[in-house]
Amino acid sequence: MTANPIVPGDLFARHQTIAGLRALADFLEANPAVPVDEYGEDYSVYTRGHCDTGQRTEVDRIAALLGVPATESGTRYLASRTFGRITYRIVHIPARTRAENDARNSYWNNITPDPADHDPAAGQVA
Repeated sequence: MTANPIVPGDLFARHQTIAGLRALADFLEANPAVPVDEYGEDYSVYTRGHCDTGQRTEVDRIAALLGVPATESGTRYLASRTFGRITYRIVHIPARTRAENDARNSYWNNITPDPADHDPAAGQVA
């Protein structure tokens, strides 16, 4: 199975992402009064495609480039590497997990909480 090929739109998005990260780093360096997250940040990329096997292969390929092993983490297959306080993560969510999540979420807009559930004074005796 071959990895997903890079298409021209991907190259444009890649260029914009790299330029944006550099611009953000320059901005933060030039503006020390602007806060940053004390614990760093994650940059997560999710695999694309129709085949779980191909997407797992893509995670394995990126893991090799990162110099780290790919691992199972709950229902996800991923590889990550930390650069300072920034973590790059490639993630594959299996089709079955996505389908289960979609099924659970298909009911979300059919449920309306009782307004009293949002009133902090509700249920309190004066």
